[in-house]
Amino acid sequence: MQVRTKLADDSIELRVPAGHVVANLDGGLLHATGIPYASAVRWQRPVALPARRIVAKTKARACPQLPVPRLDAALPDAFQGLQFDENCLDLSITAPVGADKLPVIVWLHGGSYESGAADMAIFNPDALVAEQNVVFVSVSYRLGLFGWLSGDGRPANLGGLDVIAALRWLAKNIAGFGGDPGNVTLLGQSSGGDLAARLLLAPDAQGLFHRAIIQSAPLALPLAAQRLQNAMRKAAGDLTHDMSVATLLEHQQRVRKAVRLRGLAGQMPFGPEFGAEPFPAVHELRDTQVAAAQRIPIMIGHVQDEAALFVPPSHSFVGRLADAARRLLVASLTSRLYGAPGREFAWRHIAAGGQAQRFVIEWEGGAFGKAHLLDLPLLFPGPEWVGTPLLPANMSLDELTEAGRPLRALWAGFARDGQAGKDVPGIVRFAPQG
Repeated sequence: MQVRTKLADDSIELRVPAGHVVANLDGGLLHATGIPYASAVRWQRPVALPARRIVAKTKARACPQLPVPRLDAALPDAFQGLQFDENCLDLSITAPVGADKLPVIVWLHGGSYESGAADMAIFNPDALVAEQNVVFVSVSYRLGLFGWLSGDGRPANLGGLDVIAALRWLAKNIAGFGGDPGNVTLLGQSSGGDLAARLLLAPDAQGLFHRAIIQSAPLALPLAAQRLQNAMRKAAGDLTHDMSVATLLEHQQRVRKAVRLRGLAGQMPFGPEFGAEPFPAVHELRDTQVAAAQRIPIMIGHVQDEAALFVPPSHSFVGRLADAARRLLVASLTSRLYGAPGREFAWRHIAAGGQAQRFVIEWEGGAFGKAHLLDLPLLFPGPEWVGTPLLPANMSLDELTEAGRPLRALWAGFARDGQAGKDVPGIVRFAPQG
């Protein structure tokens, strides 16, 4: 039973098991932002919080992180208005006013497990929620050395344990915001998609979500990475609980430099350690997927030329021959990192008796082409995208919102009933099952 009290200042107070939550009302939408779903001190597991009054009107805290030049160049104000705090275990909820038992979409941001945040302005879900009548939840979790490197008393996979804690909070509380706790879809992009795929196999996450949409997940990166982890621990050096955040980030920069030349694994060194809570060992992954496949339908796919974001643009080469070589390199890397491993993951899911639908985003985009990140402005249209190299020149916000409408409808439709839908020419193409 929902208990809601309208307040005088365009706010609403909701009574849920976690306490009394004060949220904003704006344009027919409820925004409850920056809700702590758990708490954690440095390198400790998340701990549930007692019921209390929560004023949910501040953006979710972001984990401290190093700058990413590629992201800063494309989206220079991506982190504007965010507070950084290593105890960043916050989530934000957007729902239609008066929602009741609606599908819930839980967003896991990307950023190579070391950057990004739940409430970056580029992840504005208002259009998705208003158009499709869903409840949207964005989750912040620990990154980099704060959440993804074990050793010297540091547990593994703290960022993954954070997300499971958030899902447990939602299972108890999301009904009070109009969501259906029995119909939860994980939606992740890039490393967030990778994390969604791994949580699919995590026993502690069973029953906490019911579908998954996995976008642009680099599933090809090595799983048995003990040598890499040892090298990272060596590069990180002595890490202490009383070390300042700035100093800890300096150590993380050393890790970055140490692994840069270690092939594909060195491009996303942080991430799940298999065989440590909550993830199964590498040799158990296939059997675990068999069990998960029969209860969790998935959609999995990528942007047509994902790797174009990571390969120098054509003008840095000389002549048409070099331009053709770049296209071949982009196609090869995209297939190796995203296409082939996505197909294999989907095939294993189907072979185990599950439902898996593959897709390719074909939207043309702007100067970057059909590159990594291109799916995000379609799903989350907002003024922050306008004028960036990801959009066609002179594209307006209204035009962007309209361009992404079919994709938002498809993703929300899958969240409602598990059906993937049909191709939208020039936007998304679905591969046949099997």
